[in-house]
Amino acid sequence: MIFGDSARLKKCVIHKVGNKLEDEMIVSQNLLELTEEMEAVLLQYIFSGFKAKEYYNLHSDDDMRDNAVYASVETIFDNPDSFYEQSVEVAKYLYSQSESPKIKSGKLMVVHLENVLVDGQLHEAVGFFKIESSVQYMKLLLDNDNYGVSVDEGIALDKMDKGCLIFNAEREKGFWVAVSESIRKSADATYWIDMFLQARQREDEYFQTQNIMTLCKNFVTEQLPEEFNVTKADQASILSKSVQFFKENDTFDMETFANEIMPDSDVVESFKNYKDNFEQETEMTIEDNFEISENAVKKQSKNFKSVIKLDKNFHVYVHGDTKFLEKGFDDEVNMNYYRLYFRDEE
Repeated sequence: MIFGDSARLKKCVIHKVGNKLEDEMIVSQNLLELTEEMEAVLLQYIFSGFKAKEYYNLHSDDDMRDNAVYASVETIFDNPDSFYEQSVEVAKYLYSQSESPKIKSGKLMVVHLENVLVDGQLHEAVGFFKIESSVQYMKLLLDNDNYGVSVDEGIALDKMDKGCLIFNAEREKGFWVAVSESIRKSADATYWIDMFLQARQREDEYFQTQNIMTLCKNFVTEQLPEEFNVTKADQASILSKSVQFFKENDTFDMETFANEIMPDSDVVESFKNYKDNFEQETEMTIEDNFEISENAVKKQSKNFKSVIKLDKNFHVYVHGDTKFLEKGFDDEVNMNYYRLYFRDEE
């Protein structure tokens, strides 16, 4: 989790970065002169957009300094006096990535922070925020005991368009990066994460848990019925047991998981082969042992639908052992059926 309660805003500057096709760019000549009130408002805005527990690292195929954002951020951390010059470099770089007519004009706010609390540790950070939208607000003006109304435009403090915080940690891996929740769910994610930041997901316990759960779901729903004679009930049962495994354990062990969840040794072998093929195709490594991320389990569990859909009449949710679920065919009505055994009815 990211907390801004103890954070201090050391420096801040805002540049206009529009669409390159329309030749829109204005470089501010000076840093913002921060008052205590202004700092409080800006910090409220900066930390409003980071809810997720998923982190990234900046990336480069060769030298990390070939990544323009990495090079500027590293320079700022090593030499804070270079903040303004590097903010201009980043603004120019973002402008160079803004060639699509779909990219909105906006203001790039660059900040230098200290004492940001991340997962229990204080970190120095550099942040980039592209502000593209504004809201109308009403002001009440008192004049000689009479109220008047004026309408103006401003920035909503709780609605971030695009943002990231880059912490002075894991420098050799591309720094530790948080991306705002709004952009991760947006159609502009490619523009901000892939083109501007050139970031990849950080290979931590969240990454490992997320990927092994996705792998398991895809194996059960796609590969398993191709190789083995399994029913929808069998699939639902395995998915249900998988979710329970991740909810009830603190650590993941591949051998333990496969032997407890998969119905027999042939399925276990198929699952391991499926994992090997996945790693080769995606060029990612899923470790055989790692700490399970509770946050990743909560998020991924929503995708595990251990449900059997019967025409458009019934949905059967499977939460336990399928030995209490019997499938058959009724010759009289020429239809399939499920018979459920239970003790209590709520």
